[in-house]
Amino acid sequence: MDFLFLLGSTRRNGNTEALARQAAAHLPAEVNQSWLRLSDLPLPVFGDIRHQGDGSYPQPVDNERVLLEATLRASDLVIASPLYWYSVSASTKTYLDHWSAWLRVPGADFKNRMRGKTMWAITAHTSEDATRVEPLLGTLRLTADYMGMRWGGELLGYGNRPGQVLEDADALARAQTLFTSRSVRA
Repeated sequence: MDFLFLLGSTRRNGNTEALARQAAAHLPAEVNQSWLRLSDLPLPVFGDIRHQGDGSYPQPVDNERVLLEATLRASDLVIASPLYWYSVSASTKTYLDHWSAWLRVPGADFKNRMRGKTMWAITAHTSEDATRVEPLLGTLRLTADYMGMRWGGELLGYGNRPGQVLEDADALARAQTLFTSRSVRA
């Protein structure tokens, strides 16, 4: 098992990352963990060229190559993005936008290689109404479904000021059991 944690916050050590680290601490020791901060691997704005020429995209280079390879290597993708305007962060959205290119990179076989992996979501939010997180979760669930991935589940925590999510006892309790699904036990 190879869990890839993709940190989508613009803030280092923010609430979403703290919650993700709490959950990751409960993974079995034999599970490999990789952590990538999307702000350290910025991607260019995605350009849609599917209707130009043969519709294929060039081989990714630089940060895009790093992210593609890490994504394909992982058995489980953990999208750790704070709730920004009812959705994922801009860096997370740009990363997902590049999946459209990776679907069309000759030889990548991206969709087939993503099939069967598991996607998870971890987010901190500032709303007293957790249903405000649903657009973020919907984006990730639909992405997983389109790619033939399993949905592992989500971990939501309340946190406005830095470190505040660590005061959310319910979220910390759920962090202990988030990864106990069939994906981790398989």
